[in-house]
Amino acid sequence: MRTSRIRATVLAAATAALALSLTACGGADDGAKSDAAGQSRPASGQDAKGGTAQANSGKGQTDSASTAGGAGAGADHGGGSAGVGQCVGDELLVTAEHRFADQQGDHLLLTASNEGSKPCTVTSYPSVKIDGEGATLPLSKKAEGGGQPIMLRPGGKVYSAVNIFDYGKDNKTGSGLSVALRDSNGHEKPAYSVNVKGEKPTFTYNEADVLNWNAKKPYDF
Repeated sequence: MRTSRIRATVLAAATAALALSLTACGGADDGAKSDAAGQSRPASGQDAKGGTAQANSGKGQTDSASTAGGAGAGADHGGGSAGVGQCVGDELLVTAEHRFADQQGDHLLLTASNEGSKPCTVTSYPSVKIDGEGATLPLSKKAEGGGQPIMLRPGGKVYSAVNIFDYGKDNKTGSGLSVALRDSNGHEKPAYSVNVKGEKPTFTYNEADVLNWNAKKPYDF
């Protein structure tokens, strides 16, 4: 009889443990479903302010998804852009800022922000002409990236730079740019005029070149 009671006790304990295990698993499943539902909400249909707020509030998720490509908040390299159309230009706000004027390494920082309600991609490097005249500036020999499209979520930003070189003679003066996107085949899209801002928006140069679009600011020193 003692043996029977022991077996009954062990069986009851095992049954209780199994019930607790099933209850715990059910709770985890519910939580996973809630998280997945929250992350799957589309960014489309929001205005630029709503998109910016979403990008900022979801920074942890954005950084996690972007680690492999090294992208910053609001922008993804490569894989996340599957099925997303290319930016046409109308949805972007492009600005140019003269940084480190009168110092070695001064340049024009280009920032493109997605002010639309849907994600889109940019690729390669921008087509830039100083004051909208002359030849399109070449790609810098020191440029990195450019091989994969970068997806901009609403409110997301990407960066490029116009490197300006002043050798002290035969200088030219500039105060604005024409900037156009390139598609995946390198074809230029319509250009937009961009006024240079900063403490000294007017700049002098002999030569200039451009960097690829990137999710991080170049020369951020």
